[in-house]
Amino acid sequence: MDNFKSPKRTFNKNHTVDGFVSSRPPSGRKPVTTNFRQQTNTPVENFKKPSGFTANTQPILSNHDTKAPIDDNSSKKLRKHAKPKKSGLKKLLTVFSVLMFIAVVGFGGVAGYGYLKARQVFNGSSTGAVALEKNVDPVKLKGEGDGRINILLLGIGGEGHNGAYLSDTMIIASIDPVQNEAALLSVPRDLWVKKENGSIGKINEVFANARELSLSKNKDKDLATKAGALAAEKVLTNVLGIPMNYYLVVDFNGFEKAIDTVGGIQINITKNLAVSETLWNEAKARSFVLDVKPGVQQFNGEKALFFARSRHTSARGDFDRSERQKAVIIALKEKIQSAGTYSNPVKVTQLLSTFGDHVRTDVSINEVMRLYEIGKNISPDKFASIGLADAGKVMVVGDNINGLSVQVPKAGMFDYSEIQNFVRNSLKDAFIKNENAAIVVLNGTATEGLASKKALELKSFGYSISSTGNAPNKNFTKTVIVDMTNGVKKYTKNYLEKRFGVVATTTVPDATINTTGADFVIILGTDTVTPVAP
Repeated sequence: MDNFKSPKRTFNKNHTVDGFVSSRPPSGRKPVTTNFRQQTNTPVENFKKPSGFTANTQPILSNHDTKAPIDDNSSKKLRKHAKPKKSGLKKLLTVFSVLMFIAVVGFGGVAGYGYLKARQVFNGSSTGAVALEKNVDPVKLKGEGDGRINILLLGIGGEGHNGAYLSDTMIIASIDPVQNEAALLSVPRDLWVKKENGSIGKINEVFANARELSLSKNKDKDLATKAGALAAEKVLTNVLGIPMNYYLVVDFNGFEKAIDTVGGIQINITKNLAVSETLWNEAKARSFVLDVKPGVQQFNGEKALFFARSRHTSARGDFDRSERQKAVIIALKEKIQSAGTYSNPVKVTQLLSTFGDHVRTDVSINEVMRLYEIGKNISPDKFASIGLADAGKVMVVGDNINGLSVQVPKAGMFDYSEIQNFVRNSLKDAFIKNENAAIVVLNGTATEGLASKKALELKSFGYSISSTGNAPNKNFTKTVIVDMTNGVKKYTKNYLEKRFGVVATTTVPDATINTTGADFVIILGTDTVTPVAP
């Protein structure tokens, strides 16, 4: 695990790198920051524009909430380090993180020595995802979202790289075990968020801050990695509105080896994926000419790495690069799951050894086995690539805060409602999606617009609302859920009962209520009305 060793730390309270400012330790303890020194050799990629959106150079809007403390509470320091030199290899972490997702869905079937080696890699002890079980008991599902398996992938540079523990790639690998579908959701590294400790800053600092704080109390690096990952999970759950079941933290040093170990990959290149560019290979101190034309192309590790990274000659920049990364992901998944790879104990051992040197996770080997069962049924066309800045679905916009180029929700500073609605409906709970129950929402109170308000709330969780309206009378003190399916759509029934805190009935309380075409009728009572603060 050499790549997970901490670099030497120095006590330099003014030091920041790439937007990372160390969180302040508890009172009485000297601040500890990581001395991420800038490398002096030629960078892999000399990007002339920031990833994603160009920062808005206008003054901060008056409705921005900047009262929360910024880490190290010095905006002057942040401005000073607003545009640090970035390692081009950080741009590749998307691929490395997804590589770990492929490992999760691709190695459950190995046996013998490979199985023992897998136990060394996947030795987690998380509480797990209920959706991993076969024939899930609805009672075990606590709420909407539990019907999917969400794995947080954190990509870090690791030892020897600038900003070694900034999670410059954050991807949610989300699996629907019912429909046999999967999606990869990318989160902007520069998203401006509120953190658990009350400070504000970029989301890519969360893992590094929590990890460093843990190390200041206990030198256990595995424990520190866990602390960082759990902190990132909490922030992302708040931002995205979906639960996180597992995490995988990976550095990128093993990527080329992994591709080469499986004998390379083949990708059918479309016109949109074609690219030509000369890049600098920092590891080998030489230039690399990337020239990928349409048609079936063979990729070794180095070529795949640069293909996934390149964006300068793409018409849509990062959007086209995301498509290339998806192509690499699918090709590598298919190659790993092929008989020539996972049935070959030498290749399996080599791959697992590579992963073992570059991965920390709370996924257990038994969970990997189950994920493999699910993953082998997910065909390439069932992989979706989702982002918060996809064309036509832009959820975030560029801004400049205290000299930092950041991303903020389009809906407003720290307003994640639009993002959550988008994510929940893009990653619908597997059971809600499968049952697709038609729901009628009626207002049984004197509160105007209550049915429409609750219907929008339910829609944000992926429910299908067939109609809204008023109940025959406004005297309902307690919400009523009428199950017109008589228990057939048991998962939706379970979720609705837990959401409204009532037990569903099969009897309509008023015969004049039109239930035609409805699977569930919800009559809202005054118990759903939120009290108005004085």
